[in-house]
Amino acid sequence: MRRTAVAATALALCATLAATSCSSSSSSSKGGGTFTAILTQIDSKAPINPYNQSTNSFRGYNAMMLGWSKNTATDPNKFYPAIAKSWELSPDGTKLTVHIQPNAKWSDGKPVTGDDLKLSAAVAYAEGGSAFAAIPGTAGGTVDVKVIDDKTVEFDQNATKPLNTWFANVMTMYVLPAHVWSAQVPSDIWDTIHTALTGSAADAKTAQDTITALGKKLIGWGPDKDVSAGPFTLTRVTTSEALLTKNKNFYDADKIAPSQVVIKNYQDNSTIVNLLLKGEIDGSVYVAVSQSQLDKILAVKGNQVVSGASPVQASLVFNESKKPFDNVHVRRGLAYLIDRAQVTKVGESSSGKASPYPAGLTAAQIQGWGVSTSGLNAYSVDTAKAATEFQQAGLKQAGGKWTLPDGKPFTVPIQTTSDFNDWTSGASNVAAQLQAAGVDAKVTASSDYATYLADLAAGKFTVSWWLTALGPSAYNIYQRLYGAANGWTLGTGGGVAHSAAGQSGNWMGEAESADVSGLGTVNPGELTNQLSQVPPDQQKQIVAKLAAFTNDQVPAIAMWDYVNQNFVNTNRFTGFPPNDADVLRQPQGVWMQLGYIKAKAK
Repeated sequence: MRRTAVAATALALCATLAATSCSSSSSSSKGGGTFTAILTQIDSKAPINPYNQSTNSFRGYNAMMLGWSKNTATDPNKFYPAIAKSWELSPDGTKLTVHIQPNAKWSDGKPVTGDDLKLSAAVAYAEGGSAFAAIPGTAGGTVDVKVIDDKTVEFDQNATKPLNTWFANVMTMYVLPAHVWSAQVPSDIWDTIHTALTGSAADAKTAQDTITALGKKLIGWGPDKDVSAGPFTLTRVTTSEALLTKNKNFYDADKIAPSQVVIKNYQDNSTIVNLLLKGEIDGSVYVAVSQSQLDKILAVKGNQVVSGASPVQASLVFNESKKPFDNVHVRRGLAYLIDRAQVTKVGESSSGKASPYPAGLTAAQIQGWGVSTSGLNAYSVDTAKAATEFQQAGLKQAGGKWTLPDGKPFTVPIQTTSDFNDWTSGASNVAAQLQAAGVDAKVTASSDYATYLADLAAGKFTVSWWLTALGPSAYNIYQRLYGAANGWTLGTGGGVAHSAAGQSGNWMGEAESADVSGLGTVNPGELTNQLSQVPPDQQKQIVAKLAAFTNDQVPAIAMWDYVNQNFVNTNRFTGFPPNDADVLRQPQGVWMQLGYIKAKAK
């Protein structure tokens, strides 16, 4: 599956990089050597700005956050140090004190200070970050940023509506150089922010409009020269690659082995596979490959795989505003007809494991959250049970074919995107299985992922491929199914409001609540929202309830859990992380910061 940096942070969660000298720009490097990486698509005209979707600011290389998330299965608050060397979170979770790396400097030699963090927070407000929303009373919002001294900054959360996701959202704030960015930010920005948060209704609205306008201006801006606090700075960018040079002022420069990094432009799966087959890649972003491709890649000298669990799964999701998919018996019947192990073998044989239960969770998340599987339905292939479910929905069978109650063929239109070959292969297998069971099914692929997402959000699809279980936060996991895409958005007072299908971005169209045996009437959006507010022991209870609800109502049929498969080459560098290391879920620039990846002795 192809993933851009945005889609992954998505999913963000599985990106990795690397490689070696394989072009004119990289062949001149000696000593520490050149590490060639594939991370994302490159736009040579894009600004050096981590908030810009087409940025030339690469996370873990020249773009730095306060901390690097470990992306563990159940705890979103575990981080590796980055610009923040250490931190303390108050017992009530509303006050975060960050201690900046004492030796942190920008690439131009100026120290990283508390003023940089405060300016960075102001930019985050302008860009509308989740922890930096300039709206009064926002749950999980930052209400103040205080510079205690040059190396200490305090962030304060709205104490009346605190969220347990706030800490992680602050820690993933990008840190920008104030002496470079301050000319683009009004000197009275904090007065404007405070007015937006505490002023009268009219004054707050004016301030909010000012901040929004600033955000639109800043998103397209970038300095002429990269000033980075990371291990590298951007030296040159073309349509084919970006060249980054080691930052001698990086606080842990001794840990960084490469003297240069070349990031190759990432167009599609074939780009990565071809470079891997040539032995030119020291490490690769996640890419879906068939078993035969994997065998060929690993036959190349030095090529290896390091892998670990990924908090992401691929699923078929229903638009329940379109009949007959609003009927739970139809969705259950389809689940009984699909052999998920077979779909996984076809679509994601080398880096996927068949999802054990359609419950909105990966196998690792089920185990990590302690969800009992005794009451969950695996929906193992069973044509008799599928027939029973279909009949309860009023479907009929004639001549081995299933029809709707009015006699028209029961058709399952499956949408995917040609950008993701694992999705298209898996979808084709699903269609073949359904057709063999008497259900008319067809697959249509959008021309590209951007078009796919736009049409998906517009509610144009009936059954579509979708990424679910996006952890590590339990709130994020279930917000994927019971968030804005399904009608639930944050309302006043820290609660949620539900929009009808087709409104406010609701393309899944599920009913606001449903009755489930043993659970009673369940509003999954309200339960999901509670996950952002309660302590871990209560989160476990809610996760178990949402797993049972999802398993019963089947808003999505989980096909496979992704395995975070990273390709590396040991011909030029060594010391890569071991299998199952937390750091595998971060870019390889972060690996370097944590002491992994060393130049191979000659």
